[in-house]
Amino acid sequence: MLYPLKFKDILKETVWGGDKIAPFKGLESTGRPIGESWEISGCKGSESVVKEGPLEGIPLSRLIAEHGDELLGRRIHAIYGNEFPLLLKFIDSRSDLSIQVHPDDELAAKRHGCRGKSEMWYIIDAEPGASVLSGFSREVSKEEFVQLVAENRLTEVLARHEAQPGDVFYLPAGRVHAICTGCLLAEIQETSDITYRIFDYGRLGLDGKPRQLHVEESMDAVDFTVAKDYRTAYDKKEGESEIISTKWFTTSVVEAHSPVLKDLSKIDSFLTVMCLEGSGSLQTGIPAFEGGPTKGHVTPIRKGESVLIPASATAVTFVPEEPLKLLLSFIA
Repeated sequence: MLYPLKFKDILKETVWGGDKIAPFKGLESTGRPIGESWEISGCKGSESVVKEGPLEGIPLSRLIAEHGDELLGRRIHAIYGNEFPLLLKFIDSRSDLSIQVHPDDELAAKRHGCRGKSEMWYIIDAEPGASVLSGFSREVSKEEFVQLVAENRLTEVLARHEAQPGDVFYLPAGRVHAICTGCLLAEIQETSDITYRIFDYGRLGLDGKPRQLHVEESMDAVDFTVAKDYRTAYDKKEGESEIISTKWFTTSVVEAHSPVLKDLSKIDSFLTVMCLEGSGSLQTGIPAFEGGPTKGHVTPIRKGESVLIPASATAVTFVPEEPLKLLLSFIA
């Protein structure tokens, strides 16, 4: 029988990474610039492996192959097969990331034989003056876009947003964007590692060589639509607040000062949990405060940890020892 799963750490050294992820996750510092922690990943070459319990050491792909319906949900398994549909990360930007865009599912399938990349950011912490770039600030033609890129002036037409803890930005495939200096955030995205770098400030990579750009490839991927507001508004309250619901993922934030029960019996999907603040436990099954002893599995959780709850779980209770803030995602 499956149980809530934690996975071994996958830390990614990047040229723009900082030193916040290790202490955030309660790990010893590596002394290297860690830009990303891949929390739950089915990507080849960076696949999550179970960290503890009877299934310790088993990669995510094998779990799906052996427990597809039970882990993913029958509906999700039928759609995605043995692919885990989401990639979850923590990201720390010591300096600006490249200005980039991701292809949609159709273009990614045509060019790369994989899925595209729509994603969202939840700002966990931000230094004073920190910001993100998301979308165009005004109408831009393809011809002007090419000229601005050639003249290193693309930032002039991108919408810059001050970053504050709790801010959410949804980035559908095609939206030009960049995380800027001083942000610690959670990212939830389709399972894809396809990024078209449009501009990178003339920066050298960790190998000392110029980083590859994909200006020509990006032209067919960019959505030039100008939105009225690129920030995602949501109600912030005690308990669970839905942030966004798309065809790729539905995400909510839970602020728990006392136990919060979530019914999973009707969603027919796995549930991912990213702990942003506090500590406590996840209790699957019937919670003790509903009467009688707890039935199911109790999984400790603390800031910086992520858990995959299998679709076979019918309910989960978030029990705080100190106030919990959690990011929950599933596929509706």
